[in-house]
Amino acid sequence: MKKFALIVILSLFVSACGTLAKESEFFEHDTMYKNWDHLKFSIYGFKCPSVESSKKTDEQGWWGKEIPINPDK
Repeated sequence: MKKFALIVILSLFVSACGTLAKESEFFEHDTMYKNWDHLKFSIYGFKCPSVESSKKTDEQGWWGKEIPINPDK
């Protein structure tokens, strides 16, 4: 009985993770970083971001789609 419960819990966990990954569009990209500038910023530049790095993020679209927030809900 314990094995059955463990299998059920693990299968629910795996299916939930798969659903979340599908909604985040993680698997639709061939890489985690948009380009080399994004990789360099993620490794070295995140500690002291500048106005220039902020402009790069907007111009190059590092962070994906913007999700609007509805404060009424």
